[in-house]
Amino acid sequence: MRIAILVLITAAVNPSMKYPETRRDAIVDDVHGVKIADPYRWLEDASKPEVKAWMATQDKVARQLIATLPGRDKLAARLKELFYLESVSPPSHFGSRFFYMRTHKDKEKAILYWKEGPAGEEKVLIDPNTLSADGSTSLGIWVPSWDGKTLAYGLKPNNSDETILHVMDVASGKISEVDVIPGGKYAGPSWTPKGDGFFYTWVPPLSETVTPAERPGFAEVRFHPLGTDPAADKIIHEKTGNPQTFLGAQASKDGHWLVAYVQHGWNATDVYFKDLRKKDDPWHPFVVGKDAQYSLDVYQDVFYVRTNEGAPRWRVFRVDPRQPARAAWKEIVAERKDVVLESSGVAGGRLFAQTMKNAASGLEVRGLDGKLIRELPLPGIGSVTGVVGDEDQDDAYFSFVSFTTTPRIFKTSMKSGGAALWAEVKVPVDTTPYSVEQVWYPSKDGTRISMFIVRNKAAAKDGTTPFLLTGYGGFQVSMTPGFSAGLFPWLEAGGGYALPNLRGGGEYGEEWHKAGMRENKQNVFDDFAAAAKYLIDNKYTRPEKLAIRGGSNGGLLMGAAVTQHPELFRAVICAVPLLDMVRYHLFGSGKTWISEYGSAENPTEFGWLNGYSPYQKVKQGTSYPALLMMSADSDDRVDPMHARKMTAALQWAQGGAPKDGRPVVMRIEKHSGHGGADLVKQAVEQSTDAYAFLMHELGMKP
Repeated sequence: MRIAILVLITAAVNPSMKYPETRRDAIVDDVHGVKIADPYRWLEDASKPEVKAWMATQDKVARQLIATLPGRDKLAARLKELFYLESVSPPSHFGSRFFYMRTHKDKEKAILYWKEGPAGEEKVLIDPNTLSADGSTSLGIWVPSWDGKTLAYGLKPNNSDETILHVMDVASGKISEVDVIPGGKYAGPSWTPKGDGFFYTWVPPLSETVTPAERPGFAEVRFHPLGTDPAADKIIHEKTGNPQTFLGAQASKDGHWLVAYVQHGWNATDVYFKDLRKKDDPWHPFVVGKDAQYSLDVYQDVFYVRTNEGAPRWRVFRVDPRQPARAAWKEIVAERKDVVLESSGVAGGRLFAQTMKNAASGLEVRGLDGKLIRELPLPGIGSVTGVVGDEDQDDAYFSFVSFTTTPRIFKTSMKSGGAALWAEVKVPVDTTPYSVEQVWYPSKDGTRISMFIVRNKAAAKDGTTPFLLTGYGGFQVSMTPGFSAGLFPWLEAGGGYALPNLRGGGEYGEEWHKAGMRENKQNVFDDFAAAAKYLIDNKYTRPEKLAIRGGSNGGLLMGAAVTQHPELFRAVICAVPLLDMVRYHLFGSGKTWISEYGSAENPTEFGWLNGYSPYQKVKQGTSYPALLMMSADSDDRVDPMHARKMTAALQWAQGGAPKDGRPVVMRIEKHSGHGGADLVKQAVEQSTDAYAFLMHELGMKP
């Protein structure tokens, strides 16, 4: 993937184009009696000079190809209009101060602001645009103390997950030289009521004994008193020693209770608590060893517990921490048959409940006894993207979007209700030509799957419309209606868009999630293939006009779609993916996903993984779709070795040159983590390259 220069002639790849030569080694492992070839294992170690050279060549070839695509400059100009916008986040209220993020048309990164009171003067607190000369340092988590006087915040090199915590005095903007805490990857600072310190999760630096894959098991909950050496911070909760877990803790606002969570993947949670008003109070088990998830909101010495224990669509209990036995829990919000309780919390002395029905949001206000007070009015069928409010403040804010509704923030009173528009992002698009419909289709096993379809109202259903199909299908992630400014150049060029609610997600509760994980993972790929067939059979599009796109776990979906059903798709964007499922658990944060996928170290689970692992399923001579692999050089979550090995395998399968004029190339984003870079110009470039590639392959004009 590098070495040769790619030249496009109108609509086809130069037939003489050759991929860079990539060495194939004769490595064959015996895994539980099964022979597994791994010819590109040498590409796993990015620190080696030969791998660095290979990556540089591959990236060069990809960018040279994309640079020649017709209409790319026009597409880039349109995306700049759509991405450089003025926007503001819902404000967070701490003490008398308000904190919020704001983007500007002339800035690359969002800026953190604060002001004294709702009518106070707006002041810059942290401008990430000034953190580094090349823009490679990003602002991560930020948490003000309860009185709003001090800020704990994280800085991330290359927008990676790795984080260093810092502390700033809000009024003066002075940054402490003492309170600097490396190892803040999972930090989650939780302040004391006085603001004299915070609890946080710490992980040690990487070493020979602490590898990326083992690192989560070394996480500790610590307490940091302001103005002291972090090296002396007291350990509040010891490490679990289990790399398949996440550890975190949260203190109640009044400082009475500290709750610790040991999260076993995305399937089970152990919860412990202690009374901070009692000296040396030990950890008390609240719920341990259950195959269910739990989250707690602590308010006025009551635990409000949201859980899927015995309720796949979730419910809420009220618990007195002085009587924590399970038999004493009181259910106050019951599970409902057709509604998923997506989240809940306390704001303004009342409960709010974010719900989901048929993959669309609802929002309820309830009393502390769980009784419904009101349903908040929403602009239509779409997604609420979070509620921002303080447990003691009446005002709360929520954001709403849909496929054709630009992001809007509404302000509500928890006591009196209503929903007044507080802010709206002005995006230079006309959404009126487009319709949104929700359809249902049968998967391979007959399960009914829902899917959103966005297209021009005037488009004929004759199979000629280019379509972009995307999906995720894992980790309880719900794919609900969202607004993507970057999608509109695709729609404006005559394309359609489809988003199915695959099993593995959370759209229909925990049973839906479990139906797409571990031994059931193949259901996700079948659901996705069935979505493509539905679009084709109902003449929305046809295979040569159908592109697919996905990232991370969705990148695994792309790999499975390409290797299992190459005949259904013309072009693919595969971003920061998992693709070698036999060895994924050895890299990055892989061990934390074993509860979702299984592990090849277990003979039975190896059978599941090897049954679909895309890297192992690449076959020489197959006519695969054109593929643009989008990798990131600083991805410390999903190791980029997946992208490298799969790219090499697909290029080999094509015989060292594009087969049927369908290139396989890999683009590598510099100074970028798993979530991409946070510079607008890089987002523009990434989207331009992705859409230019797909549009060219599907014969569209930007």
